[in-house]
Order: sequence, then structure tokens, then C-alpha cells
Amino acid sequence: MGILINWTVSALAILTASYLLPGVHVASFVAALAAAVVLGIINAIIKPVLLILTLPINILTLGLFTFVINVLVILLAANLVPGFSVDSFWWALIFSIVLSIINSFLHRFS
Repeated sequence: MGILINWTVSALAILTASYLLPGVHVASFVAALAAAVVLGIINAIIKPVLLILTLPINILTLGLFTFVINVLVILLAANLVPGFSVDSFWWALIFSIVLSIINSFLHRFS
């Protein structure tokens, strides 16, 4: 039951962020659900590998390279999920920051 709540909250966060940002497009709630699943899978499997592989540059940039990895994860999800698109690198960066804020706010109440 907890997984379904987290999944729904993440989809609501994606829809809210896409409503706030003109460079992020979500066609429907189903596309937001699919994007939430794909982002969750990528964050669980691919992102830790990327963080380990880029550890030296991440240390040199004092962790700021993690933002680049977040953007790449979002752009990958946008390429995999039909109905979910991000216009550019910068919109993906802003989307990742806004999504983190909204997600933390919504998870506080769930």
C-alpha cells in the first residue's frame, strides 16, 4: 500500500511541476504515473552507478555534478515515457529542483 501512495504522490508532484514550468509537458495523469515509475526505476538502478563512476568529478565540484546526473536521469525518462517531455537541459535542471521541493512537501503529508 505504501508503494502505491508514493507512486501517486510522485505522479502528483510531476503534474504540479509540469503545470508550473512551461518547458515541461505531461500529456495526462497516466503519463505522469509512467514517468514516476520510470524515474523511480532509473533512480534506483542507474543513478547509483553513475554517482560511483563520476565520484572524482563530483568531489572536485563539491557535489554540484549531482545536478548534472539528475538532469540526465530526467532527460532519459523523458525519452522513454510517451506523453512526458522536457524541452532542454535547463528546463530539466529547474524541473529536478522543483520536483524535489514538491515531492518533499507532498511526502510530508502522506
